[in-house]
Amino acid sequence: MTIDRIVLAFTGTMILASLVLAYYFGPYWLLLTAFFGLNLVQAAFSGVCLLSAVLKRTGVSPGPAFH
Repeated sequence: MTIDRIVLAFTGTMILASLVLAYYFGPYWLLLTAFFGLNLVQAAFSGVCLLSAVLKRTGVSPGPAFH
């Protein structure tokens, strides 16, 4: 798997998990959804993502989005 696919899979999983947590435990979990959504928008404009930097240091091969 490339960095791009890992970032997208992780972010999607976290968004779905936070929605489930909000449904069962309270609306404050939607802040986690907002955080990951804002991080995706920020990464789209800047090309910088903390998770991609960590994955790059661990030797995962980059995809076309995160160099």
